[in-house]
Amino acid sequence: MSIVLLGSTSGSCTLQEEAVAGTSVLTLPVGTGTVVANNVNSAIVSGTAVASTSGTSIDFTSIPTWVKRITIVLNAVSTNGSSLVQIQLGSGSVTTTGYTSFSGWFGSAGQTSTSNITSGFSIAGGNGVCARNVNMQISLQTTNTWVASHSGGDAGLGVAYSGGGNIALGGALDRVRITTVNGTDTFDAGSINILYE
Repeated sequence: MSIVLLGSTSGSCTLQEEAVAGTSVLTLPVGTGTVVANNVNSAIVSGTAVASTSGTSIDFTSIPTWVKRITIVLNAVSTNGSSLVQIQLGSGSVTTTGYTSFSGWFGSAGQTSTSNITSGFSIAGGNGVCARNVNMQISLQTTNTWVASHSGGDAGLGVAYSGGGNIALGGALDRVRITTVNGTDTFDAGSINILYE
């Protein structure tokens, strides 16, 4: 059986089920933008930006199961302490172990700092005065295994950030947490948002 949708001015779109036994279901994702069809890209769904001016963690939850890539955007984010900022993922609850993560911090005066942690995807350069402007992209590599990479900088301090890692979750990703490694330093400036597709 076929369903033909006529365009408002011209043309048409045909929905046609394959000639096999069974029932096919077309599920449209919740969000704004257009659906991907014939490799035509849909709009990227934006979360709601959250001010990173207080608290020890910021969570984005209810991420749909169809998501294959998430971008976490830090805009001038700083904390009141020296602990590294880290990104954690979760399925039902936040996963706090099992990450492979490496990050480097490179200064214009030749200074460097690196981090290698297993509690999340780290962003090196834990100095609280850092105004981190960072994009971290997390992509689904295989079932429930996610690979991260990030880059960014702080023009005021003359530093750049770069790194990456991976994590195998126990189920479908549904949440992202931005926090610090010690879990007690508080955010005191900036804002954070996610984009997913």
